[in-house]
Order: sequence, then C-alpha cells, then structure tokens
Amino acid sequence: MSGPGRIDPFSRLDPSDDAEFYAVDRLVTHIEDGAIEVLRECYGRLLPPEGHVLDLMSSWRSHLPVGRPGGVTGLGMNANEMAANPQLSGFVVHDLNADAVLPFDDAAFDASVCTVSVQYLTSPLDVFADVRRVLRPGAPFAVAFSNRCFPTKAVAIWRYGSDAEHVDLVRAYFASSGFSEVEAQRLPSPDDPVSVVTGIA
Repeated sequence: MSGPGRIDPFSRLDPSDDAEFYAVDRLVTHIEDGAIEVLRECYGRLLPPEGHVLDLMSSWRSHLPVGRPGGVTGLGMNANEMAANPQLSGFVVHDLNADAVLPFDDAAFDASVCTVSVQYLTSPLDVFADVRRVLRPGAPFAVAFSNRCFPTKAVAIWRYGSDAEHVDLVRAYFASSGFSEVEAQRLPSPDDPVSVVTGIA
C-alpha cells in the first residue's frame, strides 16, 4: 500500500480509462524485425506443436510460428487491431485492468503467450492466476518483453526497473501465481533486447 512519500508500484502516469487509450488503432510493430524473428523461433520451441493458444493482450500481430496448427484466440483492447491479425481464429475485447477474470472456461487452452504487454498490468498476480485457471494442466505460459513501452501506461515498478529487474519481476509473477518450472531466457536478438519468462500450469 502506498503512503506519504511512497509510490504505488502499480500506479501509472496516465490513470485514465484504458478503453479510451486503446480505442486508437495502432497498427505498428512494437519490436524490430530481428527481434520478432527470434521471438517467433522461441515460441516455436516453447509451445506444443498443436493445440489452442490464448494470445493474451493481443494486437494485430501474434509473432507465433507461421502455419502452426491449432486455433489462436486473442484477448485484447482493440477490436480493429485483432481483426487485422491473420493468426487469430477468434478474439475477445476485454480489459484485464478492469476485470482480471478471463472470459473462458477452466482448462480451455493448451498454451498462452503474452507479448510485449505485461508491463501494463495493474493487477498482474490476479491475471496470472486466472491464466493458470484457463490453461490445461501442464500447459506452458510464455511472457515476452523488451525495453519498449508506452510510458504513460506502464506501471511504476516497470518504469523504474532495469532489464534484469524486469526479468525478476515477471518470474515473481509466475511463482506467486502457482506456476511451476519458471524459467527465463534472453534471446539472441540482433536489435531490440528480448527476454522470455515461462512457467507451466
């Protein structure tokens, strides 16, 4: 809890309704081409070869292996962006900062990814716990991030942290939410730095 002289670690510079911020279509890439390619290769190694994937905090690109069998459901804030994503077989508009409960049944997915968006979660432990609920036992959850963000919407603990501290923070989200086999890796990206933290439901 914050107090006099303290900063709430999950406060943001712009506390306004996220629905207003994300109403603007942003069909831009948030990491560069080389980083996208190594991330796609990483997802190919981490995810099961088939099965239904939940793309958490989805946008117009999912960075999943091209032609991967199985459905991909996006959950994000902008319908137009997700409608432009060729890898999504369906999508749901849902604000995780307003409601951390995912609108899916228990054990509905074989894997989940969250790409360059974890820094915007204001209740990350609740969200991670509910991701574990909607994953089948033994399913992987992979969270990828770089050093880019919308600074007004990133939480304070992220804005003031180093790359190494970001890794430790996301590892703590996994461990505190009941995931097992939590591991982190830094990908050999030729441009933007990319880290991926994974856990098993």
